[in-house]
Amino acid sequence: MPERETSRIIELNEDLIANNDNLAEQNRKILKELKIKSVDFVGAIGAGKTAIIESIVKEISKEYRILVVNGDVTTRVDADRIEKHGVNTIQINTGRECALNSYHISQVIKNYDLHQTNLLFIENVGNLICPSDFILGTDKRVVIVSITEGEWVIKKHPLLFKSSDVAVINKIDLLDVIDINLEEMVADAKKINPNLKIITTSALTGENIPQLINEIIE
Repeated sequence: MPERETSRIIELNEDLIANNDNLAEQNRKILKELKIKSVDFVGAIGAGKTAIIESIVKEISKEYRILVVNGDVTTRVDADRIEKHGVNTIQINTGRECALNSYHISQVIKNYDLHQTNLLFIENVGNLICPSDFILGTDKRVVIVSITEGEWVIKKHPLLFKSSDVAVINKIDLLDVIDINLEEMVADAKKINPNLKIITTSALTGENIPQLINEIIE
């Protein structure tokens, strides 16, 4: 590829990210004005994002007026799962886009009456790479991985851990059947982001879900 063309692609990418960041800041201000706490959940397909959100919603749905935005390439499978717990959901299908961006969230803010909402959860598209470039304007970002993804998953995807506030290592109920060094995974995350709060969970049994709730909401 010619150098001039390569430079142009880099400039376009930088403009795209800068525009996203500016819109994310607008989203953040509006959500603050509406007194809505907001959390962006990111992670690969199968890590347990939906199950974690379900576990949280079951615990706090009587205390909070919750809206969950589900991002996916297609279908509304995850939104349907969460909706069964009595909370409102919005499904965003991104088609060929591998992550939600701040424009998607700005459209939710623009077109949905949020005055009856005080807690917004955003389940990003299942991907450990694309969301690292696109902040959404939430109060916190939670990255979720699972022990079934292997002990190298954190080292291989450092950018999301650098940009997150909380890291969840899920499916610890399988530690007896999966040979993996959980302590090393925790150490890997801390090396990447020393300020990261790390919580090991089981969405299946509910282990440490209350601790996660306290960390992201309180």
